[in-house]
Amino acid sequence: QVQLVESGGGLAQAGGSLRLSCAASIRTFSMYNMGWFRQAPGKERAFVAYITWSGSSTYYADSVKGRFTISRDNAKNTVYLQMNSLKPEDTAVYYCAAVIRTKAGVLHTSTIYDYWGQGTQVTVSS
Repeated sequence: QVQLVESGGGLAQAGGSLRLSCAASIRTFSMYNMGWFRQAPGKERAFVAYITWSGSSTYYADSVKGRFTISRDNAKNTVYLQMNSLKPEDTAVYYCAAVIRTKAGVLHTSTIYDYWGQGTQVTVSS
């Protein structure tokens, strides 16, 4: 059974930084593409970033491009989201998600992902 556990959320001031981690209980973690999504109160879940199984390709939402960095350590079964220059509009619950690399589809859409974490709250104060 696949489990994803996010950590690293919390309260930050505008302009500050946080680093989220997502630990995966997947024996073949290196076979999975990983994504980060977020959901603000009253809004739909939105794409933030994804990274392919080998780490060779990443993609970001325009709203976070240049401020957030997604990375992974396959030896540790962990994917990270480094968030810099935080803004109040980054306040949301952040979720990591996993999909096996052989599944066809668009990685910036939530519907392709098969496994989700429980989420971690990020709050940015102005």
